[in-house]
Amino acid sequence: MTTLIASERLELPLLTRLQLERLAAGDAASLATELNATIPDAWRDDLRRLAAYRARQLAERPQDAPWLLRAIVRTDTREVIGYLNFHAGPDERGMVEIGYTLLPAARGQGYAIEAVRAATDWAARTHGIKVLRASVAPDNERSLNLIRKLGMVKVGEQMDPEDGLEHVYEREMDETDA
Repeated sequence: MTTLIASERLELPLLTRLQLERLAAGDAASLATELNATIPDAWRDDLRRLAAYRARQLAERPQDAPWLLRAIVRTDTREVIGYLNFHAGPDERGMVEIGYTLLPAARGQGYAIEAVRAATDWAARTHGIKVLRASVAPDNERSLNLIRKLGMVKVGEQMDPEDGLEHVYEREMDETDA
């Protein structure tokens, strides 16, 4: 199992169930040491709930492990600037849904698209995914811009219990993605 995805400016280390459990309990210091990176308070606070959710998911579905939470670490500064994950392993269509968050200070510098492309390339090359999906709030201009750059098209809408209305976008993967 590949635990690290890397791109030109970023590392996307896979967080283990133990790391997720420690984050959920409020211990980011040990993860910072293990990643050899600084974890800003804003990222740590945002991540606690998601880390607890993903740790429970791993307990119930260990096969989802390679798909779940990854820190986004700038290689030059060794600072965690966000996180990325697929929501689970591929479904029967070979589809995975991606989610990502960057800290405000890291936005507008191309980090999100670089991280998503690196993760998508890994998923296509290593696991042969067929469809990439993203669900985006209709007023999230940054994410809408990113998914357009990825060639994704709107295929529907859904109501997320926490986030409200989301537009659902997909892209068929091809041999250039692997």
